[in-house]
Amino acid sequence: MYPFIRGAIASVRAVWAGPIGLLDVHENSVTCLPWDLDTWKELNNGRTLSLYDLGRVPLVQRTGLMRAARSEGLMFTVAGSTTRYRRRVTAMMRLRMTNRIMCWDDRFFYVEHAMWRSDGECTSHAVIRFATTTGKGLESPERILRALSYTGPVPEVPEWIATWTASEKQRPWPPMAPPIA
Repeated sequence: MYPFIRGAIASVRAVWAGPIGLLDVHENSVTCLPWDLDTWKELNNGRTLSLYDLGRVPLVQRTGLMRAARSEGLMFTVAGSTTRYRRRVTAMMRLRMTNRIMCWDDRFFYVEHAMWRSDGECTSHAVIRFATTTGKGLESPERILRALSYTGPVPEVPEWIATWTASEKQRPWPPMAPPIA
């Protein structure tokens, strides 16, 4: 089940924490609870992505993107992700999460997430690309940036993000249907 209560708590804490700049880092902490575990008694890979939501939603709140989206009648939708899992996370382990908007292109914002153990080891790293949409189609990040009155620097898209985006354009969609047995 999606962690709705944890999400509500994260949103309230974001309000208390106050606003940050569009390119600033939002930090929060999460604890790996027993229901976050998989069969091998470690943080489930899918739950990791759900926990990253608990960093991304407060990030868009604190940067003002959520307010700007609402003023424009826009919604957010996740359009892709890439994740590296490197260190085990077990029950009741407390993690520090860092979340930031890395960059954007003509279609998507790219948000970087990382979870860190207390010993300083990074357990996982994800980049989530998200889009703004009216429900009828995607809107350019420029629209929401104008609504936000953003005049700051425009970060360059790192080469590895550009490569990932290019490879996604070559990926067939819809995927090939499996053979009928």
